[in-house]
Amino acid sequence: MQDRPRFFDDLAGMAGGALSALQGIREEMESQMRARVDDAIRRFDLVRRDELDAVAEMAANARAGQEAAEARLAALEARVAAMAGGSPASPGRSGASEGDPGSLPPRGGEPEPEPQDSKSGASEGDAGTLPPGGPAEP
Repeated sequence: MQDRPRFFDDLAGMAGGALSALQGIREEMESQMRARVDDAIRRFDLVRRDELDAVAEMAANARAGQEAAEARLAALEARVAAMAGGSPASPGRSGASEGDPGSLPPRGGEPEPEPQDSKSGASEGDAGTLPPGGPAEP
């Protein structure tokens, strides 16, 4: 009767080996699926949640900084307008006239070029004017 218990021992050993082999196959399949999903995420150019949260926080900080800068600019424009003796200018416009040398250019505009000094070597008649191709060569 010793053959029977040994048979069950062998059967239990084979079943245990088969289960561990199946466990290894399962782990291998999981790792392959994770690799494929990660590859698909990279191909779709998706971002992780923590990266998205970090960018959203940076955007909120930038928005708050922009609002603070706009408020500061409005206060400075009001101070300049008060110093010039005029009424406070509307946001985005200066209170001074265009011909006023102390006027600020409108936001987003290019500053006007400064007039050339008559001591720069140009004669009185052609001060500040250049031919279209640049200065003429002697």
